[in-house]
Formats: sequence, C-alpha cells, structure tokens
Amino acid sequence: MPDYAPLIDWMIRTPGFATWGADLPAQIARGLSPRRWGDLDDWQAVLRALPALSASSLDLASRVRIGEPGDCDDATREALRQTLMGLHPWRKGPFELFGIDIDTEWRSDWKWERLRPHLPDLGGQHILDVGCGNGYHCLRLQGAGARRVIGIDPSPRFIHQFYALKRYCPAIPVDILPLGIEHVPAGLHCFDTVLSMGVIYHRRDPEAHIRELMACLRPGGLLVLETLIVEDSEGPLLIPESRYAKMRNLWCIPSPGTVLRWLEQCGLEQPRLVDSGPTTTDEQRRTAWMTFESLADFLDADDPSLTVEGYPAPRRAIFLARMP
Repeated sequence: MPDYAPLIDWMIRTPGFATWGADLPAQIARGLSPRRWGDLDDWQAVLRALPALSASSLDLASRVRIGEPGDCDDATREALRQTLMGLHPWRKGPFELFGIDIDTEWRSDWKWERLRPHLPDLGGQHILDVGCGNGYHCLRLQGAGARRVIGIDPSPRFIHQFYALKRYCPAIPVDILPLGIEHVPAGLHCFDTVLSMGVIYHRRDPEAHIRELMACLRPGGLLVLETLIVEDSEGPLLIPESRYAKMRNLWCIPSPGTVLRWLEQCGLEQPRLVDSGPTTTDEQRRTAWMTFESLADFLDADDPSLTVEGYPAPRRAIFLARMP
C-alpha cells in the first residue's frame, strides 16, 4: 500500500485542507479495496519487490529522471526493469530510472512542452491534477516549482506506477489519490491551479465537470483544460454513435468555440485557447512498455485523416481560464 501518512498529516495541518485530510483514510481504503480490484495484490507485490536503491540525482525540471546508471549494477537494473513490467501497460511518460528508459505509449513530455509556456510562475502553488494517470504531469509541475501537487485518478494500476517511481524520490511533495473528482470535498476552493487533461469528453455533462473543477479553485485561480476537439467548421459537437477511435465511454467531442462558451457560461474569466493540433503516431504509439493497440490501430488504414469509425482523426487543444 502506498504511504499516504505524510500527505494526510500535511492536509490536517494546512488551512482549508483539514476536512479532506480527515476523510482521506476512508476514501483511500475504498479506492484501493481488494474487493474492487482483483489485481490489487499483484500491483502491491510489485512495490514490495522493487530493489532497494538510492538515487544520486533527481531531475523533474527538464525531464523526469530519477537516479543515474551508475547507481546500480546491470543485474539490479535488469531486475528493476522486469519488476516494473509487472505494472504494464505504461501509458504516460517517458521516465528515466537508473538508466532504464521507460518509453511509454504517450510522449506526455510533448504535451507538457506545449503547455508550459502558457503557465504562470508556479512557485509555491498548490496544484490539483484531475485524471492524472500515473502522475507524469504532476512530477513536471513539481519540477516547475509547485509547492504541493495532488493528482487524482481512479485507476489503481496507475497509482502503483507512480509510487513505484516515488519509492526512489520519497521526499517530493507529490501524491496521487485513487479518487475521482466527485470525491473532492464540495466547495474546497484551495488550489491555485487545477488541471483536467483528457477527461471532459468522458463526461455526460461537460459543464457540470467544469463546475466541479471550479469548486476546487481559489478566487483568481487558474483552470487548465485539455480535450479532444473537432474543428469549428465541423459543428459545435461531435457525438459518436458508439465509439470514437475505439474508445468507450466517450460522450462528445467539442469544437474550440464550444469549449470557450462552456467556460464563459460557467462564469470563468479570460477563457482562451492556447494550443491545438493533431495527435500523431509519433506522439501516441505502441512500445515495449505498452504493447496493446495504440493510435495507428485506431485510424483508417487507407485514410489516416479518419478514425476506423470514419470520424475526423484526433485533434487536441489546451484552454486556460481564471476563477473570478
């Protein structure tokens, strides 16, 4: 089981977070319940099997690199590699760990580089990353100066991937909770920045999701919203009949103009589109660390401008807005 004691202690001592800190042990127990997740024992066994190593360096600013190749011998490095494979598939990254290149399905560092120029100084900030996966962007946010980063994601596999990495940098003020946005106390209003990246198109009510995010932000706080989009010329929304690029549980894909209207209608200020473009098979692809189907398998083999269902191929955009 990941060690959440330092986070809970910090919450209880920090104004605005105390109530959530008191509720958190029960929330974590439900989120990591063996009765809910049949593979939980296997994922926890991976954490127990990790070699005892000490990282001589840590870089979260220019990349996510923990330790150096010289911190362990080749046999230990191979044992570490095989242990980490027990948490396959690795979707977000990449990571460098004691000379191991964890080449994940997504080049999440490319998305970070598109977002980073549009972020303010994060020094001293409390940041929430909703639907954070294994925490790649949480680590980059801390590397950019955040005081405390909390990620939430309901997938225990991703939680265990993160804590496998954190085993070798335990002092960083970054944690991931096995929760969804609905488990964050209503009206918390404590975070300086809230990110929701790749979540809103999975919500039946997109504006309700925006309001949930707003309830986590302090006055003047920044919302970062990243989503699949369709071009404005194609209409306000794409509502797939069944699946989109083989994805289940995808309710609608908005145009940029629609997202901006949602943000305005929810009462956010200065809504703006800061980046958009197609997702390529260089950015999302099958690797040794994610051997299942990936983007190339989701596109029409004869016309990669379309998905296998005949919809426009994936494009993604990043929007920013401010709480009043």
